[in-house]
Amino acid sequence: MFSHRTAWNLATNRYTQALEQHRLSGREVLDLTASNPTNIGLTYHSDDLLQALAHHDALTYQPAAKGLLSGRDAIAAYYAERGSHVAVEDLILTASTSEAYSFVFRLLCDPGDSVLVPTPGYPLCEFLADLNDIKLVTYELVYDHGWQIDFESLRNAIRRAETDGAPGRAVLVVHPNNPTGSYVKSQEATELSRVCATNKMAIIADEVFLDYSLCDPPAATFAINSGALTFTLSGLSKISGLPQMKIAWIAASGPENLKREALARLEVIADTYLSMSASAQLALPVMLAERRNIQPQLVARIGKNLAELDAELTAQELCHRLFIEGGWYAVLRVPVLGSDEELAIALLDAASVLTQPGHFFNFPGEGYIIVSLITPSGAFSEGIRRALRYIAGR
Repeated sequence: MFSHRTAWNLATNRYTQALEQHRLSGREVLDLTASNPTNIGLTYHSDDLLQALAHHDALTYQPAAKGLLSGRDAIAAYYAERGSHVAVEDLILTASTSEAYSFVFRLLCDPGDSVLVPTPGYPLCEFLADLNDIKLVTYELVYDHGWQIDFESLRNAIRRAETDGAPGRAVLVVHPNNPTGSYVKSQEATELSRVCATNKMAIIADEVFLDYSLCDPPAATFAINSGALTFTLSGLSKISGLPQMKIAWIAASGPENLKREALARLEVIADTYLSMSASAQLALPVMLAERRNIQPQLVARIGKNLAELDAELTAQELCHRLFIEGGWYAVLRVPVLGSDEELAIALLDAASVLTQPGHFFNFPGEGYIIVSLITPSGAFSEGIRRALRYIAGR
């Protein structure tokens, strides 16, 4: 009765079961997995944000396939502030980056085609691929005093997809990657463009964490990449800490003829859905400006927690963190005495500390635990101390 594309395993996994049982027992949970910026104690300009949603023009229907010009102007100004020129004509508004992914997948792929995705990486694309009738083929990020693209792995993945009858249509990069916190370096971006142009593939660049850089100077955006057809995805979920407002976009770039054709087709896709509400579009300039208030708070939180983490790690010898360049997460390398899931469950049961096991993100083997650096600092400090103490005593 139901489609094969939704035939997912919906059984609750052991990790989720353990968390539900722990919370039902009434015991405390020091949650080191925080990802929702709206419930971690940030201070928003609430009155300004709410007033922006009450714009009188929202009562008048103004269908605009790419999105209202006022919103796209604000996004173009955001990129200009970063030193990058992105034309308003090259921007398309969407209700989320998930929707933006779907638009681009539909644009580029026929059923059964492939998109190449990095591993380790965030698992969201697995569901989006199923819903869009495409396949994912992984290529590797390798770690050696920092993460980098394994281009031999990427080329092998392209060949593997072709051999399997599922030709690759795009390469996805997450810039910076979630959860490794690694940016695509400029020389990697150049080589990636060359590989994609040679193989008639596009680049899909997910930049939701772009602004949270620990590097100096900050990494450049893919939104001005010209070496290959490129679709850069971002939104206010992370930029302004407003995931509930459902405001995101696609920025198209690359060779002019390909970009022009892509935008014409994307406009039809966007016109078919017209998914964004008028209130959200009209509020976009104010919502985007909120980043100037929210980002300093998050950057300070990240810096404080990272310093606390490093201090705690210095006091022991069993665990260390991998190098990060940006984003909200830290990856800890831990002794392998079992699976990462077993360790995460044990940390919850024995220390009331919630972490994420590496296998959630397709890490190569066991021995990885992921913690969020936007966790409220008191809970983070105590949680890290308890976690490291438990690991040392195993």
